[in-house]
Amino acid sequence: MNRINSKYIPLAATALVMVVLYVLGCILYPNFGSLRVAVNLFGDNAFLGIAAVGATFVILSGGIDLSVGAVVAFIGIFVAAVIAKGMPPLAAISLALFMGVVFGAGQGFLIHAFDLPPFLVTLGGMFLMRGLAFVVREDSLAIKHLFYSRTIRALAIPLAPRVMIPFTATCFVAVVLAATYVCVFSRFGRNVYAIGSSESSATLMGVPVGGTKIGIYALAGFFSALGGCVATFYMQSGNPASFVGLELDAIAAVVIGGTLLTGGVGFVPGTLMGVLILGLIQTLITFQGNLNTWWTRIAVGFLLLVFIVLQKAIGRSRK
Repeated sequence: MNRINSKYIPLAATALVMVVLYVLGCILYPNFGSLRVAVNLFGDNAFLGIAAVGATFVILSGGIDLSVGAVVAFIGIFVAAVIAKGMPPLAAISLALFMGVVFGAGQGFLIHAFDLPPFLVTLGGMFLMRGLAFVVREDSLAIKHLFYSRTIRALAIPLAPRVMIPFTATCFVAVVLAATYVCVFSRFGRNVYAIGSSESSATLMGVPVGGTKIGIYALAGFFSALGGCVATFYMQSGNPASFVGLELDAIAAVVIGGTLLTGGVGFVPGTLMGVLILGLIQTLITFQGNLNTWWTRIAVGFLLLVFIVLQKAIGRSRK
């Protein structure tokens, strides 16, 4: 009988946790298994999921990105502000995505060119983008444009009577599919795994480490910016003080999704399941009704510790 490849064990554990949480919710609460709840899991967590997909590429390469939440907040208030000044929404979104790519590529360049720790570079990026968000505007700003009030809502897909798939959920699923394709079938994806497994070995094999690293952080910046744009679809506003700690939620979703913090092992669909697990925990607490929302953090922290221990055990067994 063939042994299961150890790299699939965290992914299997993630799938098991997700199924157990969902079945538990269906047993405890009559309406938990409804189609509306399932759709809301994707729609409500779309901006987190999209940002987490970008964080997946970074962690797969053995890096870390602490600027995610600040970038999402900056992009949100930037898009709201420029639309309020008369810029067409599509132009504002395109400019925001370009800014995200440039910012991410800049971080990647600093990390590679000067051999700086990703933790410190992205920590500086976090403070920079959070400060710029407050420079753009010090308080929240509602987006009052027909593109948001009508067009985005019109893009919702009917699924059942009184159940619509919101455009945010569609964006999330599309990003997961595209990122999975890049990871599995593209040369860039194979290079990401190679760098995460062993950067020195990747260099000896002829992998363009510098260009790939810059591309990884540029892609992460793109997904963070896209998450910020999707957040404006969801909230219909921008707020410079929002999404504090989102980067930690994204990292937690990636790790719970089975991606090793040391890099080289992980799957984008695992990140999708990690995001859904976070959403399921929050939904369970909401259905319970008498629990403090901080129990969400407690549960996520417990799961994160369990998966980190699991990763350590797998690493020792592979050695």
